[in-house]
Amino acid sequence: MKTELKSNAEWTHWAVLVFLSIIWGTSFILIKKSLIAFSDFQVASLRIAISAIAFLPVILWQFKKINWKNWKKFLIVGLTGSGIPPFLFSAAQTKISSSLAGALNGLTTIFTLIFAILFFNQKWDKSKALGVVLGLLGAGFIILFNNKLEGNFFYASLIVVATILYGFNGNMIKWFFDDENPLHISAVSLGLLGPGALIILFSSDFVTVMRTHPDALYSLGAVTILSLLSTVMASVIFFRLIQKTNAVFASTVTYLIPFIAVIWGVFDGESFHYLYMVSLIVILGGVYLTRK
Repeated sequence: MKTELKSNAEWTHWAVLVFLSIIWGTSFILIKKSLIAFSDFQVASLRIAISAIAFLPVILWQFKKINWKNWKKFLIVGLTGSGIPPFLFSAAQTKISSSLAGALNGLTTIFTLIFAILFFNQKWDKSKALGVVLGLLGAGFIILFNNKLEGNFFYASLIVVATILYGFNGNMIKWFFDDENPLHISAVSLGLLGPGALIILFSSDFVTVMRTHPDALYSLGAVTILSLLSTVMASVIFFRLIQKTNAVFASTVTYLIPFIAVIWGVFDGESFHYLYMVSLIVILGGVYLTRK
């Protein structure tokens, strides 16, 4: 009976991973559509602001139950997971394709493992070491190919920085908030970022863009979907999954995210060079070895 329950739980965890991969794999094409009317800073600040507003009722409803003594930890988790990466992804996708951004996102698991080993007592073996090396080599190849083909080494590197932050973020959640309500983690970590995001947004020409750009409503719709699905709903599910399993397992969602991103990119008319696919396979091979 216990074995059957354990097996059912494992299947549930994998089903959640697939669901998350679809949501997050779609986020890259949504960022692309958001950038039609808005600047990269506007897209990122809108994403954070909309998410924070969506979580406001939760904060008010659960205010007395939230452990506000941990506000600094909430802020760190917010900045590394939902604060800085949106700006990096939006900036990168002004110059690189959504499918390439999704492919590079596969590095998240590699950096999650590196941080887990260095700071969070994760065991290390030859398989994991080889996986890390392969993952980093794959990322290096894909960035070099991108620079050769499109000349955007710097912008591709921004995605790598974002995955480093994601890797640190996943371990921080497990370390700081293993027993915390995942709804509280998401709501407070994003809620603390909301005011800053609104200041950035309204310090720009956002209002003018909304009044004058013919595709403003289309882009606003894209970033709203991006916020509610890829940030609000996905963050709650992801934090809960980390608590039920561990940061390394949860980060294996990056197995499928690149393929979802590539499929969306191809449907949208993007070209995906075969060298990118080779590099993606190398990255995912590394991810596989880190899970053995």
